[in-house]
Amino acid sequence: MFQPKPLFLRIAAMMVLTGLASSCRHAETPEPVEVKPGPPVLFEWKGAALPGPIAVKIDLSEQKALLTRGGQPAGWTYVASGTSSHPTPAGSFSIREKVRDKWSTSWGRIVDASGDTVNGNAKNGRDAVPVGGRFVGAAMPFWMRINGAIGMHAGPIPHPGSPASHGCIRLPGELAEILFEVTELGTPVEVVP
Repeated sequence: MFQPKPLFLRIAAMMVLTGLASSCRHAETPEPVEVKPGPPVLFEWKGAALPGPIAVKIDLSEQKALLTRGGQPAGWTYVASGTSSHPTPAGSFSIREKVRDKWSTSWGRIVDASGDTVNGNAKNGRDAVPVGGRFVGAAMPFWMRINGAIGMHAGPIPHPGSPASHGCIRLPGELAEILFEVTELGTPVEVVP
């Protein structure tokens, strides 16, 4: 048979329920957490397990290179080719020279007698060098020459998808080292507009 609860138990139960409902209504919404994206992925290399020779196809409009090995897809990379004032030539080329630690003889910076940079975008022979100063060529590690003074090498990709060099084809450092190791003189490099 149903027996009503004593009045004090009903009042206590009501207080608990009212308190729970009240706390739900007044719960603070957590502050949104800002999630900052990580650095962009600049390349993918899947060619280590593939046999055969490497071929490189650089698309200047996309600022990307497609890599194949033995005719199979081996990866891709962003590149930073020449700007409109220093364009990278299109055409079919091949790797003609490889130098692990190359320094530009054309572009770099000019430092004063104290070693402080006075011109960070200098052309050798064009820009004045102060008394006691000197021209310091830009580092171009893992240099792979393809056409005259134009080559592929490790260098900054400041804005993936945008040109940024004086004509060379900059590659992410880690991938430049990989390509340097797996390519040979004569490796085909196609540059398309």
